[in-house]
Amino acid sequence: MNRVLVTGANGFVASALIPVLTTKGYTVRGVTRLSCNGVPDNKDVGEIGLHTDWSSALVGVDSVVHLAARVHVMNEQSSDSLAAFRRVNLDGTKRLVEQAAAAGVKRFVFVSTIKVNGEETEEVPFRAEDKPAPQEPYAVSKLEAECALQHVCEGTAMEWVVIRPPLVYGPGVKGNFFRLLKLVTKGIPLPFQSGTNVRSLVSVYNLCDLIERCLESHAAANKVFLVSDDEDVNIQELLLKMALAMDVPSRLFCLPPQVLRIMASLFGKKNEINRLLGSLEVDITDTRESLDWEPPFSLDQGLRRTVSLWNI
Repeated sequence: MNRVLVTGANGFVASALIPVLTTKGYTVRGVTRLSCNGVPDNKDVGEIGLHTDWSSALVGVDSVVHLAARVHVMNEQSSDSLAAFRRVNLDGTKRLVEQAAAAGVKRFVFVSTIKVNGEETEEVPFRAEDKPAPQEPYAVSKLEAECALQHVCEGTAMEWVVIRPPLVYGPGVKGNFFRLLKLVTKGIPLPFQSGTNVRSLVSVYNLCDLIERCLESHAAANKVFLVSDDEDVNIQELLLKMALAMDVPSRLFCLPPQVLRIMASLFGKKNEINRLLGSLEVDITDTRESLDWEPPFSLDQGLRRTVSLWNI
């Protein structure tokens, strides 16, 4: 029986992953920072960083799926955001990897971010073999964690796998995606009828399916994989699909992207509008071919499952 340790076990992705792994016959142990009801065989390790003791959680574990991370902070309070990200995403990950290797863990799956490749694409989609170009502290800390993982695993029997997802959506998603869902369901007119960008997304269901494949496939060992729904859309198409999934009318009108960017800058929303109007396209050809894997859910199916299982 394969025992899997899932960190960040009460988080957005883990909440979908743990039932999938349990159904597939894995024995799952969840790790959280604090004691948490509803997490199987839960171990709380306190604050994650350079001195976190993961040893009791790793006893008898065959594989690790590392989801716990310090993610984007909308109202950053730290005077040194990169150091704050590094404490959790680099130091905490490296500490876990070192203790996992010492405990005899066979495979370590690290869920990183496509932002390791960069913030936007222009004509050519991101590929796993691209030279990394992180631009934000969060992405920098994730790349450094990837490098630490690979370095620690060298000379040990533990195999590593890195998965870099773009925006992950599903029940419980936050940020721009949630705000768009709320606006669409309320019937508020939105100025995105002239969308020309290209955006890759991945449903939490497709991401979890790939994580499970990476736990079991020999071909996954010591490789980086990109993931998406393999169905890229612009902002207009996404909003239309959201409206269709929720069975509400779409109310879109046209404002030129340059006008939207100017207005967003005036209201301090430059980053938010760039995420909506910019392109970020992912090529998952290598993932599909290396792992004999196809996303089991289309974008439309992922959106319908999201809204049917979640009271927007």
